[in-house]
Parts: sequence; C-alpha cells; structure tokens
Amino acid sequence: MKPYKRLTPDERDRIAILRSQNKKWREIGLVLGRSHTTLSREWNKNKKKGGYRPHAAQREAEERQKESHCRLRLGGRVRQHKVEQMLMGGWSPETVAGRINFEAQRKVISHEAIYQWIYAEAPHLAEYLTRHHSQRKPRGPRRKKKVCIPLRIPLNQRSEDANNRIESGHWESDLIIGTGCFAIQGTVERVSRKTFLRRIPNKTANENRSALFGIFSLLPKNLRRSITYDNGTENSEHYILNQDIPGLLSFFCEPYHSWEKGAIENRNGLVRRFLPKKTSFDDLTDKELQAIEDWINNRPMKCLGYKTPNEVFNSWLGAIAA
Repeated sequence: MKPYKRLTPDERDRIAILRSQNKKWREIGLVLGRSHTTLSREWNKNKKKGGYRPHAAQREAEERQKESHCRLRLGGRVRQHKVEQMLMGGWSPETVAGRINFEAQRKVISHEAIYQWIYAEAPHLAEYLTRHHSQRKPRGPRRKKKVCIPLRIPLNQRSEDANNRIESGHWESDLIIGTGCFAIQGTVERVSRKTFLRRIPNKTANENRSALFGIFSLLPKNLRRSITYDNGTENSEHYILNQDIPGLLSFFCEPYHSWEKGAIENRNGLVRRFLPKKTSFDDLTDKELQAIEDWINNRPMKCLGYKTPNEVFNSWLGAIAA
C-alpha cells in the first residue's frame, strides 16, 4: 500500500492555479500525481467565502496536525473521568491530586494541571471548586463586646506539644449557627482532624456542654487532653465539663482571632458546603448530619499524607486497645 503523504504548500498553490484555469479534478490529479478525491476534499474543506486561499489552507492544516499530536490532559480519558468523579464528590483539586499520587506511589498529576484542565476543557466542573462568593465580605473594624467567661485561660498557656500538633488529644470546638432554633456543635482533633458533629436544640451553654460531654465521655483519657474555644457565651460552662471529664483543660482564643483555631474553622467551611448560611437546622435529621460527618472524616488530607482523619484516628484507638 502506498503511504499517505500530506499536501505540500507548493501543491496547494498549484491547486489554486489549475482550478482557476477551470481544470477538472481528474486532470489536476494527473498533473500532481494525486487522487482526484484527495484534491476535491482539500478544496471543499478550505474553500471560504473569498475562495480557496492556499496559504491559509496550509496554516490550518499545520494547526490541525499540531492539535492531533497533543497529549490528552491529566494522562488520558480514564484519569480525567476519575478526577471528574472525585471533584463531583466534593474533593478539592489538591486533594484529588494528592490521593491519586498516594495510590500510584509516585507523582503522576498536580493540582495545577487539574485547574488548567477544568478551565480549558471541563468548565462544567468549575462549580464544584471550593468556596464561591458572589461578593466580598465588608471589611473594617468591628465593635468589641465584653467577654464574661469564668475561669478563662488564654491560648498562650497551651503547651508547645499541643500548639505544634505533636501530642494527640487536643481539640477545637465551635458552634455552627442556623436560622432556626437548632445549632450544630462541631469538634475537631488537632492532629488527626477527626471531626464530630452534634445537633443541639438551642444555642445555650448547657446544651453545648451536654453535646461535648457525650463525645468526650466515650474517648480514652489520652485522647481528651484539652479543648480550645472561642469567646462565645455558649462556652461559659467549660469548667463544668472539665470537672465531669477528669484531666480535660480549656483554652480560649483572643476575641475575634478565629484563625487561632483554624482546624475547626476549616471543618465549618466543609459543613457549609452542605448547609449554607441562612439554612435552618430544625428539620435536619441525625442521619443527614452523620452523613456529612462521615464525608469529612473519610476525605483524604494533604497534612495527613493523604490519609483520612478516620484512618489516623482509628489507628490510635487500635493501638490503645492492643
């Protein structure tokens, strides 16, 4: 079989000249040594309103050839489909890339490549990217209000092992507020990022303390060393919880320094992806909240070497049981 050879710029020039002389395709084919069907396809493909332009036809042919030799982004259709499913499952591009590299035991993809693929070829996935804001939040100083929490210990007295996430059993706590009466009490362990979510019927200190007691009373002693709070009044009964859970300590951030308990703020952001602001929690079921908690705890994290919080936390429980 005779190998196929692409049309050259000179052949395209001669096509334009001979066609302008009203030559038929079979005649032109005999002159160029080409099939008449090849020549007619070339003409029909590149003929514009202004006629056949050989230089423009050559340029477009070169561009098509270049595109045909480009590698598929992300390493092929199979991996693109896998990335798409992970993104639609709520994972960030960085988490997706990290998990794929973890499973492959080598770096085969980067989060930047995923972003480029989304915006170049899969714009329908942009809606699954984390945190979309329709407008910026207003900036400027906020009025400070007086904090009245008994036996409050500032965060700067927390141990260095806790601050540096060396020692397990140190937690951060926060209340997620909805438009109804119910609220969600969120707690996260600082090393493993293990998260507990509990729905409480109101935002009082008593209900908040009861939810925390239900969590910590079931944990081993070395996994319940301290809790870091903000200065909300729902945390005013922290010292009673410490009396009920021996060995538990309380620490408090400076007012309006939410970044000092960044782990729980991050968890709150994940919860808000399912329960946006201005959502009422009154009709939320425990089963629905448990599904959100499970999703968070089974989500691989870069800081954990792309293990999940459940994998890390359960390994601790297994070691303690052994």
